[in-house]
Amino acid sequence: MFSTTLHLDTDKPNEFTIALNNRFQASQDILKEEETTIMNSCKGIKEVLASTSQEIQESKNKKATINNSRTRTDKVKAQSEYTETNKQVKKSTRAEKQKYVEELATTADKAATEGNMRQLYDMKEKLVGKYSKPERPVKDKEGKPITEIQEQRNEWIEHFEELLNGPAPLNPPD
Repeated sequence: MFSTTLHLDTDKPNEFTIALNNRFQASQDILKEEETTIMNSCKGIKEVLASTSQEIQESKNKKATINNSRTRTDKVKAQSEYTETNKQVKKSTRAEKQKYVEELATTADKAATEGNMRQLYDMKEKLVGKYSKPERPVKDKEGKPITEIQEQRNEWIEHFEELLNGPAPLNPPD
């Protein structure tokens, strides 16, 4: 029933183990690379957050100094310091955002060259964002807003029937 001669042969299990190790070595290398990339990414994010939060806290402290100033000259001096600090915060925030967008674009380029459509789509979604037009209420002929969806559809049907089934133009184009 069972072939026990294969179990006695020690070369077969060794060959199988070597073949298995060779197959998964590439995936282990990729996982290690991904892990170091993720760690570097997290480290970069932590540094950006720390520097940005420090700048924002400094700006808040300057604002508090303005509010606590007793004399007009102190207030003007504190206001100018706050303005400079606030400009610096905005400038660094813009630079960090630009760097982030460039990194996303680079990742999207890499995904496109590798043919990784899922990652490319995800990067596109991050870059573009989720934008939807704000809904404007449909109004009836008296100018009252219509809230019911079916009533809105009926109003649109009526509007286009009047528009398209109107009188023939006086001077039709040739």
